Amino acid sequence: MTDAYTTSVRIDASPADVFPYLTDAGLIVRWMGNWADLDPTPGGKFVLDINGVPIRGEYLVVEPPHRVVFTWGAAGSDVLAPGSTTVEIQLRPEGDGTLLELAHRDLPPEEAPKHDIGWAHFLARLAIAGAGGDPGPDPWAEP
Repeated sequence: MTDAYTTSVRIDASPADVFPYLTDAGLIVRWMGNWADLDPTPGGKFVLDINGVPIRGEYLVVEPPHRVVFTWGAAGSDVLAPGSTTVEIQLRPEGDGTLLELAHRDLPPEEAPKHDIGWAHFLARLAIAGAGGDPGPDPWAEP
């Protein structure tokens, strides 16, 4: 396992405006994935299909509007089994916006570079959506 992968992005909206994009199935697919079934309660399901990759996990911590923690893995994967890694997202007020800080823990070493590229791509889309914009169709989406 690698150390936690960490990244951050600034979003031009309050934490209260950004938080639903992490817990509402209709909003999460605006910036990441094409289908979701979310139950944002501790022990509730985190189910997200991202361009053919079935991500499966569960919410561990839900503290609106500042923190969410969920497990993450891909159904059918031996390398990144469902629920085998943990994503923690903190939303901190920063001026008139929000600093989103993400830590993805327990990634297998071979998965870290892929997740670095993926999180950069999707968090840039969240910065647009969370600020009330339209990130448009995901260029990575399957036709």
